[in-house]
Amino acid sequence: MEENVKNSALRTELRERIIDTAVEAFTKHGIKSITMDEIAASLGISKRTLYEVFSDKETLLEACVLRRLEKEEQYLKEILAVASNVLEVILKLFQYSIEQFHATNKKFFEEIKKYPRVSEMMMRRHDRNSAAAIQFFKEGVSQGIFRDDVNFEIMGLLVREQLDLLMNTDICQKYSFLSVYESIMFTYLRGISTERGAQELENFIREYRRNKR
Repeated sequence: MEENVKNSALRTELRERIIDTAVEAFTKHGIKSITMDEIAASLGISKRTLYEVFSDKETLLEACVLRRLEKEEQYLKEILAVASNVLEVILKLFQYSIEQFHATNKKFFEEIKKYPRVSEMMMRRHDRNSAAAIQFFKEGVSQGIFRDDVNFEIMGLLVREQLDLLMNTDICQKYSFLSVYESIMFTYLRGISTERGAQELENFIREYRRNKR
């Protein structure tokens, strides 16, 4: 019994080490260029051992994406616990997403679509989050932060299409990824904000750009 528990703990530890290593590699270099052989070698384990924990590359990628999503959800919970209104939450999430984009090779987002199981999982999660976001924005209306004449479902779809465009076109060859992403998000938030919300947003943007210098 104790031996089984020990073996289970070691396997769990190894699984976590593999995910940590793969997340870093996929994030830095993209998915396609990283092989299972390279991941095994960087951990000092055999490829056979790696495949005993993760049956194939897509299964490992799925675990990596889940790790990222879990970190995002934990961060969101921490913000919700201390934020004074929904705009504060959104702006903190914006800063978090900027940090994530900076740390992630654009190839990662392009190549992940080639893994149908992972793409489907991300779409399901995105649809669930979109439904929750609509209620979240409606709460912002009740707080006097956002306008009450906005169809947030339509706006959410439009922003999603713009972000997909950002990921799937060559626009970033002319403009930096950050500049385009900022333009999308700040224009969206300005358009749905009340006078009070707009003032809070402009205060954030001034401080944000001051800190970027």
